[in-house]
Amino acid sequence: MSASQYPDVSLFIDGAWTAAAGGRTLSVMNPATGDALGALAHAERADLDRALAAAERGFQTWRKVSAYERAKVMRKAAGLIRERTDAIARLMTMEQGKPLAEAKGEIGVAADVIEWFAEEAKRAYGRVIPARAEGVYQLVIKEPVGPVAAFTPWNFPINQAVRKISAALAAGCSVILKGPEETPASCAELVRAYADAGLPAGVVQLVYGVPSEISEYLIPHPVIRKISFTGSTAVGKQLAALAGLHMKRVTMELGGHAPAIVFDDADLDVASKILAANKFRNAGQVCVSPTRFLVQERVFDSFVDKFTALAQKVKVGDGLDAGTTMGPLANARRITAMEGFIGDAVQKGATIRTGGKRIGNKGNFFEPTVLTNLNREMRVMNEEPFGPLALMVPFSTLDEVVDEANRLPFGLASYAYTRSAKTANAIAARVEAGMMSINHHGLALPEVPFGGMKDSGYGSEGGLEAMEAYLNTKFVTQAGL
Repeated sequence: MSASQYPDVSLFIDGAWTAAAGGRTLSVMNPATGDALGALAHAERADLDRALAAAERGFQTWRKVSAYERAKVMRKAAGLIRERTDAIARLMTMEQGKPLAEAKGEIGVAADVIEWFAEEAKRAYGRVIPARAEGVYQLVIKEPVGPVAAFTPWNFPINQAVRKISAALAAGCSVILKGPEETPASCAELVRAYADAGLPAGVVQLVYGVPSEISEYLIPHPVIRKISFTGSTAVGKQLAALAGLHMKRVTMELGGHAPAIVFDDADLDVASKILAANKFRNAGQVCVSPTRFLVQERVFDSFVDKFTALAQKVKVGDGLDAGTTMGPLANARRITAMEGFIGDAVQKGATIRTGGKRIGNKGNFFEPTVLTNLNREMRVMNEEPFGPLALMVPFSTLDEVVDEANRLPFGLASYAYTRSAKTANAIAARVEAGMMSINHHGLALPEVPFGGMKDSGYGSEGGLEAMEAYLNTKFVTQAGL
């Protein structure tokens, strides 16, 4: 697909695709080639005001639509997404870089997410509380919280947005989505599927622009009643503080630094294969990516050898090329970040087992990298690398590995491999993380909770818990006259 086949991306406000009021645009770049793909409409204050007014009207319309009818629209949107998978996947690979197979997988999951929330729309149950007096009814009622401002990143252009939009729509809310400026076209296709499915005008808006300007305007605005943000911990804290000033409900899915604990009784072939596949998925640009590989001393060398061999077999290239298993990093900033982390670690004594360098000088390609001889003074042991870096650290005892797993302020995902039920139970109970997957990779299904603790945020983007964030609980008590 040539750059000329990549569409210029518009805003979506009040049921219509539109240019920005001021006519401003941004360029969208191909991370595999460094070439410009197309233009993106750049929203300004006037566009945001139109989006807010539309969201307010859209909410008044959509909240009156029955859950049954909301679910019908959502299921139709899921079907459209599936029908358009091939075309949308090519757009996603062009703008984000991930291999075509990963892009298609992301779109398939998105359709599943929409369908799951469509069914949950019909299950936003209240309850009846037995009264203390005769003739009194005590009812708990669930109502949509109101217009939502949602902010999504570039690493999963559809799957970060689909959870927020779908939970909001299932609950009866309207949404203003601030999509990712670096990967806008695939995100826009998600919104298009919803619009083509018959979503009323004003229920979903899509805007792009300067992220800080948009968030600083939308979050305090009285129309907005709920905030959902996925991104870095530093930005998330700023937005949560701003929302707190205005008593806005918030869901935050922030950074991680996931420990992957391999005990000496684990099946090393299984552990290395699963963990390597998930480390280098999306070039490591995944919030739940395994990062610190904490391996028991007796099997440390064997595991590192197996993992390194798998890393060396990863085929890095353009995501549209057949056989590519890892695409480029999404932008040049990630190359700079990888080089900084590795340079700092090597200067402080780390050993590069494989990788460690940029590939070529065109595009944002980087070698899958394995580091050993690490210590806690190195930046990469304390800051989320968000790239294809695997950090190998030996440990001796259960207490020691739990201390290391819990050492950082992050608490999003965690992993463990062991044949011992006792060890599995202990590690699940003691590791401070919102998600723990043992002996397989079982996170991010539509029906299970997805969220963290500590500096990794709060609230859930999956499971029935995700719906609660978009619903107000109202108590009604009534006595007969």
